[in-house]
Amino acid sequence: MTMRRIMAIFVGIALACFALAGAGRWLLHWPQPPVTAWLAIGGGYLFAALVLRLLPRWWQEHCDEMYAQPAGRRYARVLWPFLIGYSLTLAASLWLLRTGIASVPLRALIAITPALPIAFMLLAALRYLREIDELQRRIETEAIGIASLLVSVVYFAGGLLEKAKVLHFDAAAVMIWVFPLLMLCYGVAKYFVTKRYL
Repeated sequence: MTMRRIMAIFVGIALACFALAGAGRWLLHWPQPPVTAWLAIGGGYLFAALVLRLLPRWWQEHCDEMYAQPAGRRYARVLWPFLIGYSLTLAASLWLLRTGIASVPLRALIAITPALPIAFMLLAALRYLREIDELQRRIETEAIGIASLLVSVVYFAGGLLEKAKVLHFDAAAVMIWVFPLLMLCYGVAKYFVTKRYL
């Protein structure tokens, strides 16, 4: 799978999200929160496509080579359904929780449903890590290590600032943003680690 194809998929998903938000707003008369959620998801995919487009050519060519190998192709085939599943389950989960479900076990089950596609994505990433060559594995593990350390330091500093009553954080929002921040740091770290090795 080439970077151009990934960008096209991201744009397609973004347009589908925008269309769903528009249909929900004007045809189905949804309340504002689910419309905003679908617009935000679409905006996220559109932003990701823009970031991929702005990356240097050497990075795009490196990614194309990575996804042309058997391990990369298998990883991409597994990853896409889980990414889409995550977006759909997150939107459905937020919508269902806003309806006011009384049963605590059912509410808990609905709340953690979006974590399942993420767990499967991580399993696919581990399998990919086992199947790639030595250099690529070194790049991946270094990027994962750097990202983990950065996010740990940021969250530790945030906890200290919260304890000192300098800043106040919503605990649920902070916990939800751990994984996206880790993935963002991983992507940036992988870019610079790859540049150093290639």
